[in-house]
Formats: sequence, structure tokens, C-alpha cells
Amino acid sequence: MLAAEARRDRLDKAIVAMAADSEFTPVVHRLGCLRGISTLTAFGLVVEVGDWERLSGASIGAYLGLVPTESSSGQSRSQGSITKTGNTHTRRLLVEAAWHHRKAYQTPGVPLRARWELAPAAARARGQAGNRRLHQRWLHFTERKKSPVVANVAIARELAGWCWSLAVMDE
Repeated sequence: MLAAEARRDRLDKAIVAMAADSEFTPVVHRLGCLRGISTLTAFGLVVEVGDWERLSGASIGAYLGLVPTESSSGQSRSQGSITKTGNTHTRRLLVEAAWHHRKAYQTPGVPLRARWELAPAAARARGQAGNRRLHQRWLHFTERKKSPVVANVAIARELAGWCWSLAVMDE
């Protein structure tokens, strides 16, 4: 187990080093302005999605399989579980990151502030707006007595849109 942990830590350091000096570095820094999106998560998202420009804020949720299935006929419409089409790894990264928005958004912690220092001011402002909005969505789902798992997937879908808006932002 100790050898596996040491190997994981070495791989994490290697990925962080690649993220710091690659064509994806500016996007990784902008995505790091959102809670739950560390350098490793941001680099994974950027590499897996690739060209963010081909998507829109409305279509990225469907591209990643985070939208509900739908069966409709005439006037009746029934929604089911998420479609799970698209990239499984990216979807898992977003769902895991979405849990970080459940807690109240107050003073950002040291890791988040350190990531903010690497991003432009416009990205920091948009990231803060996204963090506040996603936490408000959590509160809304809690008031409506939604299952935490269902709420988290909805937050992940909206988080994908915020990631897209940061990724396509001009520097």
C-alpha cells in the first residue's frame, strides 16, 4: 500500500509539472478558480475535452452525458436518469468536484487562493460568481428536498457550463 501511495504521489507531481508547462496551462489556471477543480482535475478536464470552442455552455452537459434521458409522446414527457454518453472520466471528475459546492461559500481557503494567483482577474471574478451560484443551487435543491446524489449531478451539469465559460474566456 505504501508503494502504491508513493507511486500515486510521484504521478501526481509529474502531472502537475506537465500542467504547469503545456499548451493547456492558461486554461488549467482559469479552471482552477472554481472550487473542487484542482490542478490535476483541471488538467484532466482540459486534456479530455480538448477543443472547448466546438461546444457551447448549453451543449457541454449533453456532450458529457450529464443531461437526463427523456421519453415524450404527445403531451406527456418523462425524464429519467442521466444519459451517461460521452467521456466517463470527465463526467466523474465533474461529479466529484460538484460535491465541493455543497458547503457554504465563505472565505476561500489557501489552496483556492493560491490557484487564483495564477489566473487573470477576469477569470477570478467569473470563478467567484460560479462558486456562489453553484452553492446557491445546492441550497435550492436542499429546500426542495432533492436527493443529494440527484442534486450533485445537476450541480455537475452546471459546473460543466462554468468550466466551459472559463475555458473559452479570452486572456
